Amino acid sequence: MTVDPNAATQGFPSPHPAHRRPGGARFVVPALVAAAVAVALGVYGRAHDPAGTAFNLAGFSSTGAVKSWLATTAFFFAVVQVVSAFMIYGKLPGPSWAPVLHRWSGRVAFLVAVPVAVHCLYALGCQTYSPRVLWHSLLGCFFFGTFSAKMLLLRMERLPGWLLPFVGGLVFTVLTAIWLTSALWFFRTFGVTT
Repeated sequence: MTVDPNAATQGFPSPHPAHRRPGGARFVVPALVAAAVAVALGVYGRAHDPAGTAFNLAGFSSTGAVKSWLATTAFFFAVVQVVSAFMIYGKLPGPSWAPVLHRWSGRVAFLVAVPVAVHCLYALGCQTYSPRVLWHSLLGCFFFGTFSAKMLLLRMERLPGWLLPFVGGLVFTVLTAIWLTSALWFFRTFGVTT
């Protein structure tokens, strides 16, 4: 039997498969990284002996004031992130440089939040003596895990259109809860001081 080289090859797979949307399995790595970061921070926060204080800046009355103002600055830039994201997605009118504003406000928010988190972990640890403190500790760990996942997702191609806004909204929501349980609590308890 001879084979006709011009015959249709219906039973054979195409040598160039059609582009399909990647499966959900590729999101396992960002989810695992998020969980690993959150758990590692929580374990470290519980395992080490708190140092009591890690830093203070000249001009501030206390470490709590420094942390509260840095957290408020991070929260402000996170609000800029949300507004600029709405501009990027066409939900609000905005300038052509909204993507640049979005990237840089996120960078500033993260860089300002890191010293606060380092102080919380090093000086205070992950504490559970009140519901506010417990939630603040858990949310702080969850924030950096979720943020890590978002950074990994940004590098992926062909994401579902809802995924980045969802994860970005989750990061913002958690940061808001962290701010409410720390900086706002501090300002309401001790007054708006520097």
